[in-house]
Amino acid sequence: MKTDASKDSPIVKKGVIVFIMILGTFLTALNQTVMSVATPELMIDLDISASTAQWLTTGYMLVNGVLIPITAFLMKRFTTRQLFQSSMIIFLVGTIVSAIAFNFPILLVGRVIQAAGAGIIIPLLYNVVLTLYPPSKRGGIMGMVSFAILFAPAIGPTLAGYVLDILPWQAMFYGLIPLIVAVILSGQIYLKNVSETARAKVDFNSVILSTIGFSGILYGFSVAGNSGWSSTEVIVSLTIGVITLALFTWRQLVLDTPLLDLRTFKYRTFTLTNIINIGITIIMYADMILLPLYLQNARGYTAMESGILMLPGAILMGLLSPVAGKLFDRYGAKWITIIGIIITIVTTIPFTLLTDSTSYTYLLLMSTGRRIGMALLITPIQTAGLNQVPSALSAHGTAIWNTIRQVAGAVGTSLLVTVMTSSTNSHLQSLMSNGETTKDIQQHLMLEASIHGVNEAYFVIIIIGLISLLLSFFIKRDVQLSKVSSKKSKEKLKKQAISEV
Repeated sequence: MKTDASKDSPIVKKGVIVFIMILGTFLTALNQTVMSVATPELMIDLDISASTAQWLTTGYMLVNGVLIPITAFLMKRFTTRQLFQSSMIIFLVGTIVSAIAFNFPILLVGRVIQAAGAGIIIPLLYNVVLTLYPPSKRGGIMGMVSFAILFAPAIGPTLAGYVLDILPWQAMFYGLIPLIVAVILSGQIYLKNVSETARAKVDFNSVILSTIGFSGILYGFSVAGNSGWSSTEVIVSLTIGVITLALFTWRQLVLDTPLLDLRTFKYRTFTLTNIINIGITIIMYADMILLPLYLQNARGYTAMESGILMLPGAILMGLLSPVAGKLFDRYGAKWITIIGIIITIVTTIPFTLLTDSTSYTYLLLMSTGRRIGMALLITPIQTAGLNQVPSALSAHGTAIWNTIRQVAGAVGTSLLVTVMTSSTNSHLQSLMSNGETTKDIQQHLMLEASIHGVNEAYFVIIIIGLISLLLSFFIKRDVQLSKVSSKKSKEKLKKQAISEV
């Protein structure tokens, strides 16, 4: 059965559809990082290590990354309302499971179920925007989308910190339930289909290969902190992941109807901005784990104080995202991206020099500066890349973009937590090699070693930022498709008028 979106277009209210979907996206994106501030409390309450606790965030992002490749198929097979409502219901079930969890395995299961629903929402929203709006107007709309995608995870630690100061961590999930139900009810009333649907078949071999590949890579990065990079477990996991992803890529290239159409990478800007986005995603998500660990474990700040420190940056990030979209519509992506990355790098340098007495105000200013830099560059990067993908491939383009973003966030977070853990352990061994020490001295050395580990992780972030900056100079301002179409239309009318004369 096929649904013609054009027939629905006269009664489709663009603003209402996008607004409801942005609300759903906001809740799912908020849930990505809401656990970051809770990590220290969960480590005590559930008796788990930092490497284990970070799975509540990286596992969430990994499942998103594993499921997102399927969304290109789902967006062809099902209507906008069917997909949105189904994903929000799955997300609701996962939230309820997380709220009633009494141990780590059940909490992790709840997070995985949440991720299964959330993985569909963001690429679906991107596809709806690409369908409803021409390239010349996408910058502003994508800025609003970025507001949800960036502001929600940025403000998540602040909200979580407030809740954790007065309530148990389960309250973070209970509070989401009525909001999710409200979005589901609104979607049932107002959402309309905006694209064509058709009977399509999914290649299950591709699904299996992508699942094994992405899972293998993330697991390898995650356990490296405890087991070491040379351990058999890490080497086998990474090897299986790389080989399986290579097979997945090969299969997409030979299939007539691939799960992910890799022809999108023929478009230079799309490929380049995806590579830059990998670095930017790592920089953004890893900081949401590292900074709370430093503030609460090394400095003794409360979850609330940790969250408040991130609040000004989160607010500015949300407010600047639509502005960055408007700037993109006018000036293109290149120089806005370069300026944003430079601001991010400069304000990250102080985090490589953290001590046990670094000023809270100083940290607040630098953290806010980082968010301003990222707000300026993320919307232009996304819009520039997706604008160059033709409408026939837009579902695949959005699926690929979000797959890469989610997996980059998961792998990047795991990598930097691994760097922090490994550096902490090696530095502690070096400090304690001088001989026997008292318990108080050991605690001080452990504190010093943990801060050193955080500094090393931020140093890696700067290297990633410099690579992203270098690549940004190669962004070209491609002629927008809408302007090309408009020019062709005018030329056609002109020729037609001449022939009539």
